[in-house]
Amino acid sequence: MKDEAKDIATQPIEAQAVPEGEAAAKTLAKKKRVRKAKAKAIDANAALEARIGYKFADPNQLIQAITHVSALKSGRKRGDSYQRLEFLGDHVLGLVVSDMLYHAFPNADEGELSKRLAELVRKESCADVAKSLGLLDDIKLGSVGPAADGRLRKSILGDICEAVIGAIFLDGGHAAASDFVKRNWTERMHKPRRPLRDPKTVLQEWAQGKGLPTPVYREVERTGPHHDPQFRVAVDLPGLAPAEGIGGSKRAAEKVAASVMIEREGVGGGNDG
Repeated sequence: MKDEAKDIATQPIEAQAVPEGEAAAKTLAKKKRVRKAKAKAIDANAALEARIGYKFADPNQLIQAITHVSALKSGRKRGDSYQRLEFLGDHVLGLVVSDMLYHAFPNADEGELSKRLAELVRKESCADVAKSLGLLDDIKLGSVGPAADGRLRKSILGDICEAVIGAIFLDGGHAAASDFVKRNWTERMHKPRRPLRDPKTVLQEWAQGKGLPTPVYREVERTGPHHDPQFRVAVDLPGLAPAEGIGGSKRAAEKVAASVMIEREGVGGGNDG
């Protein structure tokens, strides 16, 4: 009887040995998955920092900058998304670009500087910068559906770019944020996406400011077939050498001629400043 009782008593211990082994294996597998996920996230962050050109002391700043509200876990506040950083980055961008414009275009008046600023800090310009840095696929979204996913990424791309600027400002200060903006906006500053002002208007206002008469445009030559003519037009101002332009219409040629004179005389307000 003692032997039988002993056998019976040991059965629960033997039965427990298998589940404990399975639990330990599952726990170990889970830890491996977590470590792997963390390593992958660190690698992704490092790659993103390399593209941005800035290494964060606090990587959480960058993670927040690319996190949409839809990706927040239950209980977290909207402030944990990119939105607050976007607000900050928008104003940092405006300040840095304003300073860049002030020094890059010493002959430009307040009106011209304001137009240049508005062009450079608009959402479309910020989205262009974000695309050039490959930020589109880095945005963290929740479950919004495949079709909505693509649309949402594109619609908030400019906001994400501003949020990244805000994150860099918080993490590294004004100097770090300024470096980022200068790297990504200097070329755009000198080559605006669209004409700021009609060059004929710029030239006329400049001439009036100098006490000169209204510029005179004259057709110098017309070439090509009737259905596809080419016009060569010259613009004249007293005391200045004429400037010429060629275009598919007289007006187009006049604009080119005005631009040539603007650039030659160093007039502020043209596309090249």
